[in-house]
Amino acid sequence: MTDPVDHPARRKPPKRVNLALQGGGAHGAFTWGVLDALLQDARIEIAAISGTSAGAMNAVALADGFTAHGPEGAREKLHHLWQSISDAARHSPIRRDPLDVMMGTWNLERSWGYQAMDLMTRLFSPYQFNPVDMNPLRDIVEACIDFDRVRHCDSIRLFISATNVETGRVKVFDSRRLTVDMVMASACLPHLFRAVVIDDVPYWDGGYMGNPALFPFHTESDSADTIVVQINPVERRGIPRSAHDIQNRLSEISFNSSLLKELRAIDFVARLIDEGRLDEDHYRRARIHIIQNQAALAPLGASSKMNAEWAFLVHLRDLGRETAQAWLARHYDDLGQRGTVDLRAMFQGIGPEHQG
Repeated sequence: MTDPVDHPARRKPPKRVNLALQGGGAHGAFTWGVLDALLQDARIEIAAISGTSAGAMNAVALADGFTAHGPEGAREKLHHLWQSISDAARHSPIRRDPLDVMMGTWNLERSWGYQAMDLMTRLFSPYQFNPVDMNPLRDIVEACIDFDRVRHCDSIRLFISATNVETGRVKVFDSRRLTVDMVMASACLPHLFRAVVIDDVPYWDGGYMGNPALFPFHTESDSADTIVVQINPVERRGIPRSAHDIQNRLSEISFNSSLLKELRAIDFVARLIDEGRLDEDHYRRARIHIIQNQAALAPLGASSKMNAEWAFLVHLRDLGRETAQAWLARHYDDLGQRGTVDLRAMFQGIGPEHQG
């Protein structure tokens, strides 16, 4: 006999959300963990995903698995993708120094392989040190993901961002015509890989101009709730003094700039609605949420984004799961009602990490 408390007629429909997934190399495994928790929660339904770089790879893995076998299929496909990335890197010279392994440090600054690669990319372009355009990551993604299935994912829209090298503008690829080249364009760091050419247009990593792009949600999604899974620190106290720290901070600022501009625009529209200068019947108020754990991610150096050891990826996945579960415990009731990020305070110098 059905428990009247759990009667189907009493169950509330799931809350539909958009997901905005940042890029960040191996740190994208944190996003994997967040997605794993959201997929496991039957109260959440994903309407659309915008992803860049590692966020784009997470997005296509989720869409592929979801189309085949629903939420559990998506979870399995995400696990398979990250396991494949780790397996391919098992014999790479870019790995932790034994001292770092002993100390439990995930960074690669003492790795001779990482240092050699870093020096080479500063002295030579990928057109010089990689003339045949080898990209092992492309092979992994192509082997793991059924792009025909991704293109036929009707329940979740995907938007994948890349940067047009010639114009400097963001290009958003829609899932209905998505290819492996478009995902590789989104993840094309120009100091490591040659530009990905699609329809005679060269593209670099989407992080420069859309990390990730939020504007497709305004017209292409029926949900006003957008959850940003943030893995790049917006705020980092202190002055970077070493050449390595300066370069790291420049990358963080560059890769967050497009997201901050879009969030500022969303806040501007909300203020105009509040002041009665825009009609709320014609302009939808976006509800912004951020899942992040900068206390754990910020101390990790930029070099750790190249660390594909399975133990590290699992550590990040578990951290992402725990962070998402804690966020849902605090804010699930806010979904569909209000944003959980005070954007005005954020742009007055109070970052999301200071908000409840």
